[in-house]
Amino acid sequence: MATRLDPKALRLYVVTTGTLVPGLDHRAIAAAAIEGGATAIQLRAPELSDAELVAVATDLATTCRGAGVLFVVNDRIDVAVAARADGVHLGQGDALADARAALGPDRVLGMSVADPGQARVAEAAGADYLGVTVWPTATKPEAVGEGLAGVTAVADATGLPVVGIGGIDARNAAQVIGAGAAGVAVISAVAASPDPVAATRQLREQVDGTTDRSGGTA
Repeated sequence: MATRLDPKALRLYVVTTGTLVPGLDHRAIAAAAIEGGATAIQLRAPELSDAELVAVATDLATTCRGAGVLFVVNDRIDVAVAARADGVHLGQGDALADARAALGPDRVLGMSVADPGQARVAEAAGADYLGVTVWPTATKPEAVGEGLAGVTAVADATGLPVVGIGGIDARNAAQVIGAGAAGVAVISAVAASPDPVAATRQLREQVDGTTDRSGGTA
């Protein structure tokens, strides 16, 4: 396994959004998630201009570094490097083959995959962790849910840690860990909650209380 990443850093992974709740922006969501016990933050902000994105990413990189929380930028390697983020998360539509060279040897590279074949390609391309959509979600309607069986299939296909995302909340997070994921990623479960700090704490309690397939807990 790559030494760039401790799998425990993926246990509770909160993806920011600036579009779900008026007045609750990326910085506010990240701050609430960190206070509630998130172990990783991803900045996903397609609505921002490049200058705004770099500014927010730079602020979050500093905040997360101070809190000991992993910070990655969605899709944009250039922004991750400019902001001194810990890494980037890419999808299948991105240039995976060139990503590691562009990102450099020390930053974390996450990749979304749908099946064992894509998982093995991502591992060969230098990924440090894999993301798998578990259930359909209105937050990203184009993503196809692979189910718990999909999480297990990808986890069995490589030695990389897997993060489940899509339709996850405190009611089902434990199932995703039990299926073989190292952690769970959420958007609306935190960002759309009336109390995002409490929502994050509840999720953290669920994943910390769940034994993973290796027999360990967080």
